[in-house]
Amino acid sequence: MKATGVVRRIDDLGRVVIPKEIRRNLRIREGDSLEIYVDNAGDVILKKYSPVEDLSEFSQQYADALYMAIQKDIIICDRDMIVAATANLKKKYVQKKVSDQLEKFMNNRITKVERDNMELEISEDKKEHHSYVVQPILSNGDCVGAVIIIGNENNRDITDIDISSAKTAASFIGKYLEG
Repeated sequence: MKATGVVRRIDDLGRVVIPKEIRRNLRIREGDSLEIYVDNAGDVILKKYSPVEDLSEFSQQYADALYMAIQKDIIICDRDMIVAATANLKKKYVQKKVSDQLEKFMNNRITKVERDNMELEISEDKKEHHSYVVQPILSNGDCVGAVIIIGNENNRDITDIDISSAKTAASFIGKYLEG
C-alpha cells in the first residue's frame, strides 16, 4: 500500500473527505460509488466501483460475438478502464486506463462517429488511426462506459450498421446493468 502522508478526521456523521489530489489521480468524481473492503490486517481499502468491470467476462463474450458479426475491432470500457477487447487489441488495451479523449466522449453522452482515418487515443500513449464509432453506455441515467467499434486492416470503413451495432450493444449492456 502506498502512503500519502495525508491525515483526515472522521466527522460526527462518520464521514471522511478524500483529498482532491487523490480524487483527481484516481478519477473519482462526485456521485461515484466506492467499494469498502477490510483486509486481514484490519486496513480499510476503498476501491472505485465499476458495474461494467463486474461484467468483464460478459463484456468480452459480447465483444467477441459482435466482432464475428461485423468483422471490426471492438473495445468495451467503463469510465476508467478497458474491460474487454477483441483478439487484435486485447493484449494492447485490456486493463489499461481510458484516455482523456475517450473520457470526454463519455462525458458528452453522444455517439462520436469518425469515418476518415482519424487518430483515436484509447489509453494513455496508445492510439489507433482508423475510422471509429464511440457509443456511451448509459445505465439509470448515468454514463458507465462505452462501446467502441474501430475499422481495421481488413474492414476499414464505419458503416451505418456499425453505428447501429454500437448503439445496440451499449443499450443492451446499459439495460443489463439496470436489471
